[in-house]
Amino acid sequence: MQAQSVNQKEVATLGGGCFWCLEAVYDQLKGVADVVSGYSGGHMPNPTYEQVCSERTGHAEVIQITFDPQAVSYREILQVFFTIHDPTTLNQQGNDVGTSYRSIILYHSPEQEATARQVIAELNAAHLWDKPIVTEVTAFKVFYPAEAYHQQYFERNPHQPYCRIVVEPKVAKFRKKYMERLKTKA
Repeated sequence: MQAQSVNQKEVATLGGGCFWCLEAVYDQLKGVADVVSGYSGGHMPNPTYEQVCSERTGHAEVIQITFDPQAVSYREILQVFFTIHDPTTLNQQGNDVGTSYRSIILYHSPEQEATARQVIAELNAAHLWDKPIVTEVTAFKVFYPAEAYHQQYFERNPHQPYCRIVVEPKVAKFRKKYMERLKTKA
């Protein structure tokens, strides 16, 4: 399996709870060209949001990140990922519970798999959390973009209660820790 490339860009597919949270963070990371919310890791073709929420499709809410590996490495993408969600809770992020909210890395190449497993081993060895990381690491198969109303959700709905209570604190944590890695506004 080759790493997907679009004009020297790479693709990463990650799930760590609600995709609105991840998308809002990665949209601000320097070197990231595009972030799309969607579904992956399951067995049902072309699932809808309601079907994924039913827990019968096997899919997780994920984001697909297109990035420039010369500007931000896959390792750095994963370091941000492990900063903005709890990888030790099985099928849960906060009040979002179910397999669709699981922590998952869907690798696109053997190199991405090796990097993901190495980062997880390093983090477990560092004992940053009281429990071991339960993030699923599996081969990428297919990605289904979520419905249009899920795309850029935080940007379009910053005052929505879920965004204020759940998404905004994750974005603030990211901005504080990775201030030097933020995209500059034109």
